[in-house]
Amino acid sequence: MSAKKGSVVREYFEAAVWAVALTLALRAFVVQAFRIPSESMLETLQVGDFLFVNKFEYGPKIPFTHIRLPGLRKPRTGDVIVFKSPRDPSKDLIKRCIATAGETVEGKDKQVLLDGKPLREPYVIHIDPSIRAAGFDYRDNFPRRTIPPGELFMMGDNRDNSDDSRFWGTAPMDNVKGRAMFIYWSWDQEKHWPRWNRLFRGIH
Repeated sequence: MSAKKGSVVREYFEAAVWAVALTLALRAFVVQAFRIPSESMLETLQVGDFLFVNKFEYGPKIPFTHIRLPGLRKPRTGDVIVFKSPRDPSKDLIKRCIATAGETVEGKDKQVLLDGKPLREPYVIHIDPSIRAAGFDYRDNFPRRTIPPGELFMMGDNRDNSDDSRFWGTAPMDNVKGRAMFIYWSWDQEKHWPRWNRLFRGIH
């Protein structure tokens, strides 16, 4: 191999290494792609939506550690967040933040009370009009609780079909990956066709 050809190969190899390193750095500290696998966030998010998650806003975690770098702000009520499941950390979940540390949250007949006041939630849907009595399960009625430091109370927008903090408790801030930003692709599995109207839609 000539010196010139060897130099060109080396340049391509170095460029590929830098590209991979940059991609890994962006994924670890800035943004990550995520696919919606379930109906727990309908109608806000649909099965087959692909979205980007902002990992920088809350402060990215250093990979393989529990160290979180400083972020722009802390999670607040209304944020749609991707986090590792408290039950199974190998799985990622996406839910809406309802209450943060120090706040109290309670459910009465499908109405969420935040610090004792009804929480306005225009994004919520209910597919089952019936109300399950307190003591049956926590779907429609759950007892008042104060969120401890470093924890978040998370719920799906599809309130009658979401496995969330009502059933398994709060999510540690340590499990948080980032805030959902916007949908970059959406595929309708039934129609086998893209949902063009959902592309680049912000998540609120």
